Amino acid sequence: MADKKFEAILTLLVPQIVQLICENYPMGEVTASKEFYESKVYSLLEQEDTKLWHFSPLTLFNMYDEEKKTGNFEIPEEV
Repeated sequence: MADKKFEAILTLLVPQIVQLICENYPMGEVTASKEFYESKVYSLLEQEDTKLWHFSPLTLFNMYDEEKKTGNFEIPEEV
């Protein structure tokens, strides 16, 4: 995938994930953004070859939530 298309996908996904974090954790948008950008989930998401960008914002949030609660997460099997 061209870099610009991949960046566009991230530009659409990340704000939706941050919104879900704000709805589920007592933190503002800036803090939620910072925490998500520092997460292992985001680290893998920003690598195009991991294909995490195929997942919905909710699935990615659930992965982040699992990481936050346990320190680790599992990548779901694709259906």
